[in-house]
Amino acid sequence: MDALKTVKIYPPQFEAARWSMLAAMAVAFGLVCFFLIQPTLSFGQGVLGLIAIIAIFFTINKLLQHVQLSFSLSFMHLQHHSFRGGWALKWKNIAAIGIPQVYRQEGISEPLPWVGIKIKHYDALLEGISLRMVTHIIMTQRALLITAYRRAPSKPSKPLEDMMFDDTPYRGENGILYKGLMAMLANRMRYTRELLGYDIFVSEDLLDRPLEDFVGVTRRYLAAAQE
Repeated sequence: MDALKTVKIYPPQFEAARWSMLAAMAVAFGLVCFFLIQPTLSFGQGVLGLIAIIAIFFTINKLLQHVQLSFSLSFMHLQHHSFRGGWALKWKNIAAIGIPQVYRQEGISEPLPWVGIKIKHYDALLEGISLRMVTHIIMTQRALLITAYRRAPSKPSKPLEDMMFDDTPYRGENGILYKGLMAMLANRMRYTRELLGYDIFVSEDLLDRPLEDFVGVTRRYLAAAQE
């Protein structure tokens, strides 16, 4: 386990976005400074210029937060980083990681552009995830649920409409009764496990490498945690 170092994964657009934003900040900063050194500048205009510089730094910082580190893998856990709050799962709470498959009419399987994570205990995720992140998962993975439902090899247990936003209260193994959005996430995970074999999913546009490579790396950590 000690041989496994922390791996940090950034979204593909991180470098381009960072340099573009820094270039824009440098240009804006230069223009503001140019006006500040003008001899005809009044005190009020100077104050406005300083406020503009502060606003530029603040805006750039907020924008960079949207393209920050997306995942980190340590010997203890897999963590998703997001300005919405993210989530973390210890390896001991992960049962499997893989690429989910759907089926064509010919019975041929087709991989989806996601990585699936099967969780041993839902409480491990529900106890530490923010409501903003829950909302994001429910909305962004809705299309995934629809695709899996329509291309399921056998008839699902419920109609699609009942699966989409099922907020039936869910009682975790820890005894906590989850309601509202938290219950909706727990139920959604049950349905995606039924249809795809996994509970929560990672989109390929959050990764800096092919899905197969990401799965390979995570499985090494998962195997090490089980030793």
